[in-house]
Amino acid sequence: MFIGVKEFKLTEEVSVLLLPLIYALVLGLALYLMKPIKFVGPKQSKVAEGAMVLFIGVIIAKMAISSGQAISSIFQVGPALILQLFGDLGTLIALPVALILGFRREVIGMTSSICREPNLGIIIDKYGFHSPETRGVLAVFVIGSIIGTPFISFLASICISGLHLHPYAFAMASGIGSASMNAAALVPLMHMYPTMATQLEAFAGCSNILSFCLGIYMCIFISLPIAERLYKWLSPILGKGDEQTIDEEYAIDGVKDDKYVASDELSLGKLKRWATFLVIFSFIVTVGNFVGFKTPLLDVFIGMLLISLITIVGMSLERIVPGNIQSLIFISLIGILIAIPGAPTADFIVHYVSQIELTSIVTAFLGYVGIAIGNDWEEFKKIGWKGIIVTLIVISGTYLGSSIIGHLTLFATGIV
Repeated sequence: MFIGVKEFKLTEEVSVLLLPLIYALVLGLALYLMKPIKFVGPKQSKVAEGAMVLFIGVIIAKMAISSGQAISSIFQVGPALILQLFGDLGTLIALPVALILGFRREVIGMTSSICREPNLGIIIDKYGFHSPETRGVLAVFVIGSIIGTPFISFLASICISGLHLHPYAFAMASGIGSASMNAAALVPLMHMYPTMATQLEAFAGCSNILSFCLGIYMCIFISLPIAERLYKWLSPILGKGDEQTIDEEYAIDGVKDDKYVASDELSLGKLKRWATFLVIFSFIVTVGNFVGFKTPLLDVFIGMLLISLITIVGMSLERIVPGNIQSLIFISLIGILIAIPGAPTADFIVHYVSQIELTSIVTAFLGYVGIAIGNDWEEFKKIGWKGIIVTLIVISGTYLGSSIIGHLTLFATGIV
């Protein structure tokens, strides 16, 4: 957060943004890999892996409260803004390409979403940190964070000039759940339609909010199950049968026994460990939030404690309620319900939690991710240059899919 956002212009319209969350991930990884540093090693990496599941819950709780707070806006927006979210399924066009390139179960993590922070949380929670699915989503996350912003700006420029779609459709498509990509895709559109700048900003902003609020549910209930089915169907056809598969190399069956994804029994000792981790994490986020955004320290710390409590309740319910329901679902439901306008808890919760910037939480979280990756770095490197190709297709698929669906819905409803 001290370094801030750095922008490097490639042209007048295309620039590369380096964000604090990338610094945190790289620094965490560097601390593990640098040989002279002794205090970050395999033991600390294991601790980071276990803590990550908790911190993912904090991210989901924060976003769920935002969803509840904006529930009326979500219901008021037009059908085009809602239906264009199904364009996110366009990421799945990268799945057969990834299989041809030699990936196996990594493709589920790589292509089931745009692979931003909430999707990272979903994959880690469902499959475990050591799974190939998680290596896949992490690869696209990192590559997308580095080259996604300039690429989507270039892609938008080509699509706007080459496709005969309404500008509103392109504006909605730019809201893919990433603030930096949202802005990068919007710049060339506003340059070509300067008189519509205000309307385009409104459509893009609302679409991005919806992607943040609803994208996680799209991933959990629609795109991820489809990706798993497509993998089972296409892997025998497109997979390289004459080579050792990545499935075998990474021993996928062992993921079922991953202690970080398994719903083990609840105990008082476990609750104490969760509380300790979350208080420390809350303090780190509070300091980062103050450094980056000058927010009140006490208010932010109280807000972090509130969403940490929601996280503990959700994690506990996963272990108490029968039916193997993921903790992320419990956390999401609790966050939405307590923040809906009119709920007795809404004003109190929103006052404190709204002062926490999601960027601060994610930046601190990715520091732990970087340390955890270090213990698995050799396997992670196997993703290689092929991951770049898959990432570019994933970004292109969701942008084009949302643009086309948005335009067709605008046309069908008589708006254009």
